[in-house]
Amino acid sequence: MPQDDAATDAATSEAANEVANPNDVPGEVDVSIDTVWGTVDNMVDSFMDRLPFLLVGVVVFAIFYFIAKLVRRFVRRATKDKSSANLGRVMGRVAQWVLIFVGLILAVAIMAPSITPGKLLTSLGIGGVAIGFAFKDILQNFMAGLLILLNEPFKIGDQIASGDHEGTVESIETRATLIKTYDGKRVVIPNSQIYTNPVVVNTAYDAIRTQYDVGVGYGDDLRQAAKIILQTLESAEGVVSDPAPDVVATELGGSSVVLRARWWTAPERANVVRVGNSVISDIKEALDDAGIDMPYPTNVTLLHDQTEDRDGDRTRQREGWPAGENPPKPRPIGSQRNENKSKSPSDAGDTQAMNADRPHAE
Repeated sequence: MPQDDAATDAATSEAANEVANPNDVPGEVDVSIDTVWGTVDNMVDSFMDRLPFLLVGVVVFAIFYFIAKLVRRFVRRATKDKSSANLGRVMGRVAQWVLIFVGLILAVAIMAPSITPGKLLTSLGIGGVAIGFAFKDILQNFMAGLLILLNEPFKIGDQIASGDHEGTVESIETRATLIKTYDGKRVVIPNSQIYTNPVVVNTAYDAIRTQYDVGVGYGDDLRQAAKIILQTLESAEGVVSDPAPDVVATELGGSSVVLRARWWTAPERANVVRVGNSVISDIKEALDDAGIDMPYPTNVTLLHDQTEDRDGDRTRQREGWPAGENPPKPRPIGSQRNENKSKSPSDAGDTQAMNADRPHAE
């Protein structure tokens, strides 16, 4: 019975093949030119039927492309001479890409009616998730750049400090901010780093304060020294009068009283350095002319057995001195040297002999 079923299936298959391909010769490889030509002809006919739609789609996309370029150029020109010129340049670029994207969707919908804009957006939405994960850092910098341009915490030409970098802002782009350091280097800082970390804008206001500490000797007139420094600040070129400069005492140091001179200048770095150099030089010359000492750091070393009578009450317990009513008298260094010089050679020899007779410590 199984053999009969197999024979029946083979006969059925041969009969179906003869109906589909009446010219097919069993057991031989044969190609029908008419079939191939018919297939090509159907493809050409389908292309010619779709050609008007393809041309219309290309024209629609080209129209949107040129409109996008015109919009970008218009936005850049409208904001060229304003403080928001950089924002206008970025927004023009964003508008251009949005219009190009809309034109692409419409062109695809015209050329392939089976692909509706809804289906295309759905497909792009699913793929956008993967794209978002792949380009997370780029998108983060892009959004941070837009927020910086909209909020404008600083603008082109401002001098800022971000992290370890400080300089003048050259450009604010959608991905990064470019600054030129004071020593002539260009630094590219990602916008996400600037937006999420503290940024110091040195030129945000009309004036910036600088300070410098000056040490004055304890024996000098402190008020006179402060008055001389203040007069020097008020007469210095580049120091603004509002806010006014001032001088305050901040520390009683080990060898001097510290006076802090504070003054205001224009905020640009070059101006701050130039005025600071002039102010410090003028303060030094003014104090020298007034005879006010600016001492170096000094240390006083007290040798307990070589002090003067006025250094303390020696009848009290003191480190290095025995307690009691009859402490040893002080032996200043000068008198000790004089005693050594006044000794005769014979006394020196006796002293050496006595030292020789003493037992040596093992």
